[in-house]
Amino acid sequence: METFQAQYDRYRAAVEEALQGLFLRNKPYRRLQEAMRYSLLAGGKRVRPVMVLAFCEALGGETQGALSLGAALECVHTYSLIHDDLPCMDDDDLRRGRPTCHKVYGETMAVLAGDALQAEAFRLISIAPGLSAEQRIEAVHALSAACGGDGMVAGQVLDMDALAHSEEELRDLCLRKTGGLLAAAADLGCIAAGADGSVRRQAASYAEHIGLAFQIRDDMLDVIADQDEFGKPVGSDKEEGKRTFVDLLGLERCGELVAEETRLAKEAIADLQCNEFLLELADSLADRRK
Repeated sequence: METFQAQYDRYRAAVEEALQGLFLRNKPYRRLQEAMRYSLLAGGKRVRPVMVLAFCEALGGETQGALSLGAALECVHTYSLIHDDLPCMDDDDLRRGRPTCHKVYGETMAVLAGDALQAEAFRLISIAPGLSAEQRIEAVHALSAACGGDGMVAGQVLDMDALAHSEEELRDLCLRKTGGLLAAAADLGCIAAGADGSVRRQAASYAEHIGLAFQIRDDMLDVIADQDEFGKPVGSDKEEGKRTFVDLLGLERCGELVAEETRLAKEAIADLQCNEFLLELADSLADRRK
């Protein structure tokens, strides 16, 4: 039987191979493509496309189409990181242990690289192999809702304008900014497998709880992590005056909440067949150090 780590590595390798094949055209604007690939291929855990593949496979679907959906999701995630790091937003110099896109290619090219990655994501969905037209439309709807004006972008506005002060408001921010793309990952995997509405709702609940646990753990790591291991500046949230779960609740309570949200995530898919990998994924994200 395949171990959790072996399965994760298999999914991740497939994702990396798919991403390596993107944006290789030799055009006069190749510097744009270089900037896109610089951030897209910067590594990372690839949690979101891995989750797409894991849900699709657990539900008995063919992973060829799911891989295209996962690559599309990673393009959107990367665009959000490029823009998040810009001087007009978080003004970060490091991402995944190396200089951010705007530090290497300049602010203008970083903005354009992010813009292009977002558009390319929906092109990838439109040509995803092995999926019906209806599945592609569902996938476009799921991803656009997750990253649009009521999703990730709305969460970024709440974050930048410091509009979240209570635990309830922080949870709402998190569900939009962090949880949105994780929920999209679970849903895209279900869509690729042709799952029904009931299973998609279970997957959404799992991902929403994972998203909350992920963000709370991220807030904790911004205080306690080793910067070299974390891959980005530690303490940046405090320097930027952002309200975090740690500010509001303290480290001990945050640890309890990570455990609670992880438990709820696992309960949401308890009766899903072939759920072993997804259960272990929840635990691994709760214990992560970077």
